[in-house]
Amino acid sequence: VRHGLMIIGMTVSGKTEVENVLASALAAVADGESYLPVTIHKLNPKSIKQGQLYGDFDDATHEWTDGILALTVRFTSAADLSRRQWILLDGPVDAVWIENMNTVLDDNKKLCLNSGEIIKLTSVTTMMFEVEDLAVASP
Repeated sequence: VRHGLMIIGMTVSGKTEVENVLASALAAVADGESYLPVTIHKLNPKSIKQGQLYGDFDDATHEWTDGILALTVRFTSAADLSRRQWILLDGPVDAVWIENMNTVLDDNKKLCLNSGEIIKLTSVTTMMFEVEDLAVASP
């Protein structure tokens, strides 16, 4: 499974079931090397503000606070390498939040935060996007 992929389909078309079946299949054939069991971390990026997703500086204290995606990537980067870590972003692709995913999805596999910090994805981390369409996604 590549480090970044899209699962595309209409609402209630079985996208989540595809993820669950694949995770179950990987767990069933897990050999500790090529095939590993999976932990899924599911987020909805459109349900929160961009600062809550990636992180933001507090105007009063000038301190950085990680957002939920930054915390999740940090957690998966420190997790045991004996399990695949799928970070699944469920919801419409939006040019505002997807732009910051460029360095995660390219071969760098790094989440670059506005704080200047860079969090590298491990070899067992996959970014998955569960979307209805790619109408506003750039190529």
